[in-house]
Formats: sequence, C-alpha cells, structure tokens
Amino acid sequence: MPTSIITDSEGLLVERARAGERSAQKALYKLHIRYLTAVCSRYVVNQEDVKDVLQESFMRVFSSLGDFEYRGPGSLKGWMSRIVVNQSMKFLERNVRMVFTELPPDTDGTAVHEEPDLDEVPAQVIHGLIRELPDGYRTIFNLYVIEGKSHREIASMLNIRESTSASQLHRAKSMLAAKIKYYQTTNDRVTI
Repeated sequence: MPTSIITDSEGLLVERARAGERSAQKALYKLHIRYLTAVCSRYVVNQEDVKDVLQESFMRVFSSLGDFEYRGPGSLKGWMSRIVVNQSMKFLERNVRMVFTELPPDTDGTAVHEEPDLDEVPAQVIHGLIRELPDGYRTIFNLYVIEGKSHREIASMLNIRESTSASQLHRAKSMLAAKIKYYQTTNDRVTI
C-alpha cells in the first residue's frame, strides 16, 4: 500500500475490504459486478459459465486484495478487469477447444477490408455480433482491440505464434464487418 493517505470513498472501501470486512466486500462486488460481467461476457458466451468465471474472479480478487496497490479512482476497476480477463482465459483453456489456422503465406493478414459505418448500429448490437464470432476469433479480437494486447502478448497467452494471432484478428475483423453489413442491410429493409 502506498504511504499516502487514502481519502476517496473507493480507496476507503478497498481498505475495509482488505481488512476482511464483509459489508465492504459486498459493496465492492455490487459496485463492479455489472461492468465485470460485461468484461467476462466478451470472452465467455454461456451465462452459467460467466457466473462461474465471475465467482472464481471475485474469490481471486478478495484473496489477492492484500497485494493490490490502490492508486486512485479507476485503479481497482482496472485491476479487477485484468483478473476477470485472466480467469476467462483460464476457463477457455480448460473448457473450449479453440482452433487456430493461419492464412496462406501469400496473405499477410493485413489486407484492407471495407470498414462498415457504425454510426447507426447500437453498441449492444455490435457487442452481440462480437459474441457470435467463433471462440478463437472472438478471444483474439477482444484481447487485441479491447484489452490492447500486442500479437506477441496474445501469442504468449494462448500458446500460438504471433502470425496466427494476426491472421485470426484479420479473419475476426472481416467476419465482424460482414455481420455488421448484414445487420445494416436487414435493418434498413425493416425500417423502410
């Protein structure tokens, strides 16, 4: 813990939870469960599995709270998010067989595909379309686009080659663009 005095309410809540105060742990849970459910749902599709991963994640959060260094508002949320992502990756490794295939050597995975116009597509629809991607595509897409991981980091996490990560991201983006265009086409027909 830093030597500075914590004065904001989240920091004080962390300190109380760290001391084992159940009401503070419950308050932290209530404060962050919706956001962390969304984080977990980016990787794990089945809602029962999401609940299991979140339970494991919160057990990890509360057992590791002594090692957490509070650095101001947002630091707890970021730390908890990393735990949820890591627990989601462990779940996928144990329970989901992700198949990764590389693009042929003459394709470098950087081909430009037409980006769909996202202005008229609600964020919830985009989230749902991402969840429809195959497990490997969805996982790499989220790690790269949302979590900001490099292909090197993803390759290390998933025990694959960097080129495999890059090709899966390319395919995920292409598939997602096609899904968005299809949504826009069918949505335009419905509204006309």
